[in-house]
Amino acid sequence: MKKIMAVFPTEREENVKGELYKLDIGGMLITHLIGLGLPRGSDKKEKKYYEQPKTKLEIIVTDPACDIAVEILMKCLHTGKIGDGKIFISHVEDAIRIRTGERGPIAV
Repeated sequence: MKKIMAVFPTEREENVKGELYKLDIGGMLITHLIGLGLPRGSDKKEKKYYEQPKTKLEIIVTDPACDIAVEILMKCLHTGKIGDGKIFISHVEDAIRIRTGERGPIAV
């Protein structure tokens, strides 16, 4: 299993959710937050940070579904402009459904 975490501009959230629902992933976690950073190409001596509203989306998928989910995210989020966001992928060793005790991909 893989955990995909994507951080992107909040205004693209509805489109991303709609496309991921088609993958039948079961569920996702969404957090609204403020991104803080130096814009690319800025004078780092100035140290002027900018706050931008962002959405953090987290999903757990089977290994075969990972590439498809990333492809969907790229299609929905890529504009070629600074601020499109980032996608992080990590391995999930196990998952446990507390209610039933099921483990592994079936618990997701």
